[in-house]
Amino acid sequence: MTRRESPRRREVLDVLRAAPAPLGVAETAERMGLHPNTVRFHLDGLVADGLVERRTEPSVGPGRPRIVHTARPGMDRGGPRDYRLLARILLSRWAAADPAQARAEAVETGRVWGRSLVDPPPPHEPPAPERSVTRLLGLLDGLGFAPQPEGGGGPDRPPRRIRLRHCPFLELAEERSDLVCPLHLGLMQGALARLGAPLTATALEPFAEPESCLAHLAPTSPL
Repeated sequence: MTRRESPRRREVLDVLRAAPAPLGVAETAERMGLHPNTVRFHLDGLVADGLVERRTEPSVGPGRPRIVHTARPGMDRGGPRDYRLLARILLSRWAAADPAQARAEAVETGRVWGRSLVDPPPPHEPPAPERSVTRLLGLLDGLGFAPQPEGGGGPDRPPRRIRLRHCPFLELAEERSDLVCPLHLGLMQGALARLGAPLTATALEPFAEPESCLAHLAPTSPL
């Protein structure tokens, strides 16, 4: 169990939150019935995680200044997350709709998302298939798709396919490829449109092979 997930760490934080005034190490240890070194270890972790503030109080007499701790306001960011559940909740709305309508909405949502993830080329840079595909590959790689271009070659022969060797939403795609994959297709279409590319993504084959999906590219006009 990591320090972030430690129940003892949470107990130390709860003691600080319940205290009417800042506590020193010895006071916290006394309230918990623990050795001060144990409490000091967890306090160090809480300070490092930004959950506790440590400060030195001015000395009112002889001796070392008193170091005290206060819990920072806000939720404990060390708790568990479940973004997959959120994604399932959002997908459930599409799943309840007509399949054709759900797919169309997923594609359009992906297009909006894709357009927001890239900047258009500068005015002096004419659209070029190779340059546009390179930008798209960089985007997909940054999102975790591990893309690999296939076919084509050279400025006048852009790749005909992009093999996606990883899916950042793999478990959801396995459950609902009818919704997740159109979302990814729209993402590529939106990004290419924003780049002014003379080509687009025409189809996405979910799990075309056991280890990858396959996106197909085609020109929007004669190259």
